[in-house]
Amino acid sequence: MRLLTIISALFFTAGSAMAQNHAIAMHGVPQLSSDFESYNYASSNALQGRSLRQAQIGSFDSLNPFSIRGNAAKNIRERVFESLLDRHYDEPFALYGLLADSVIAAPDRSQVTFTIRPQAKFADGTPITAADVAFSWQLLRDKGRPNHRYYYDQVETLTTPDKRTVTFTFKPQPPDRELPLIIGLMPILPKHIYQERDIQASSLELPVGSGPYEVVEITPGAQVKFEKRADYWAANLPHNSGRHNFATILEDYYRDEATAFEAFKAGDLDIWFESNPQRWTTGYNFPAATDGRVIKEDIKLGTPSGLRAFVMNTRRALLADAALRKALDLTFDFQWINKILYGDVYRRTGSYFGNTQLSAAEHSMSHGEAELLSRSLIPQVELEMGYQPPESDGTGRDRDKRREAVQLLEQAGYQLQGKSLINPQGQKVELEILVQRRSDERLALSWRRMLAGIGVDLKVRLIDSSQYQRRLQNFDFDLIAYNYFASLSPGNEQAYYWGSEAADTSGSRNYAGIKDFGIDAAITALTRAETQDDFITAARALDRGLMSGRYFIPLYHNPAQWVARWHYVEHPGRHSAYGARLDSWWLNHDN
Repeated sequence: MRLLTIISALFFTAGSAMAQNHAIAMHGVPQLSSDFESYNYASSNALQGRSLRQAQIGSFDSLNPFSIRGNAAKNIRERVFESLLDRHYDEPFALYGLLADSVIAAPDRSQVTFTIRPQAKFADGTPITAADVAFSWQLLRDKGRPNHRYYYDQVETLTTPDKRTVTFTFKPQPPDRELPLIIGLMPILPKHIYQERDIQASSLELPVGSGPYEVVEITPGAQVKFEKRADYWAANLPHNSGRHNFATILEDYYRDEATAFEAFKAGDLDIWFESNPQRWTTGYNFPAATDGRVIKEDIKLGTPSGLRAFVMNTRRALLADAALRKALDLTFDFQWINKILYGDVYRRTGSYFGNTQLSAAEHSMSHGEAELLSRSLIPQVELEMGYQPPESDGTGRDRDKRREAVQLLEQAGYQLQGKSLINPQGQKVELEILVQRRSDERLALSWRRMLAGIGVDLKVRLIDSSQYQRRLQNFDFDLIAYNYFASLSPGNEQAYYWGSEAADTSGSRNYAGIKDFGIDAAITALTRAETQDDFITAARALDRGLMSGRYFIPLYHNPAQWVARWHYVEHPGRHSAYGARLDSWWLNHDN
């Protein structure tokens, strides 16, 4: 109920086309007034100081978060670099002035003007000016990550009438209402430093930004030490009241989750974001957990389910066949897997926007959705039916589902020869799935046994995080295990995930290689929607196209966030709609 209230009250407010000066929302008016004292999920009573140690899984060989080369260390973008605007995570999509103390968007969102705060400074004490904003825009547009190049290329002109003012005018086209917010979230880099660096290189040079933390020490591949800046320019802004409370943050990198969890149990880590359901239900019987020194919490989420899935790369000739993809989905016995592997703690995902009114799962296709999807390559009957996750008998050997998959394949011209499935072109159906976690390997191996029942040979390959990222960036795989995050305010980023242009752009997240006119139209409609009804229609059309196209084997989701913490790690009395925001947590003085 709270989620529906958020969407209705905050997403759309009639007559609010002009953004307020202190903030801007995707639709409607921002929740916080210009004299707000803190974010809703932060506490002004939070204690400052002490060191937090947390885990990252994998490794890193770069401190440059703006390049697709190398494997960049986590959280550098968020802690070291700042944007003109800052996101409030208790609203679907509302931004408040950070480096900028004023933001004014044209009523049609064709232009946006920012005024930089006079006190804004980089970590070396250099004032932030409009020249730095212009430099950052041009650098990231020309040499940044694919998503940066895509978004920032939609700016036609940038003008700087004075040192504190910068105006972006967008290319003449049907308005993309999200662009002023996308520009507001652009990282601002110091021109005097980054004009001498190769932004496209994998580099261990220490990053320099204006954010609350700086990287002060690293052990390549093993540890990054963030230290809070004593001279942080924005420490007294209301945005930061009760936030950025740790004096230092140590991020230790572990090869796998099992090793990292042992470190947490031993007290070498202070907090643990759990992803393993069996461990969550049965793995907390160690002394510190049983005597209360380690606390487990289920933090309720107000966000869509997202899409954790086995992603099928339709660029591959075998997987270009929707009949085969549908048969692969039919063989995935979620009921058995959830019971045997996960203790029945998960819910099956049947929608990218599950658990919200943006989902198409529980609605018949509306006239508006049909219009948006009218040019889709997906058969009309599939769109009208929508995606229904297969229900099995939970045995792991469901004969009915296997028989249904075989019949579907036979109708499409496939044949079983011995124990092998042969496609209409005479090719054996042999596939490989890439995973980078042991938990995903175990899941894929369970599915492999099920696929053998219809003659499909699935090879499961566990590779390290660096190799995994390289293979993803070049779309060099048959299948992968991947988790697409979904927000309450889907917009421009959806083109980067599912758009036809992104399918041919190395480094994009269109791993399935989707090229569909209907899905493109739904994405465009999302960014142009001015009413609540139009926005919901576009989101449901996108959801319907993604799920009906059979590009994924949808897996499961957790409607809560599992967090374990040592007793001295504390947090405010409420969390954001997006779950725990660690930048508002703190350590008490009893540890």
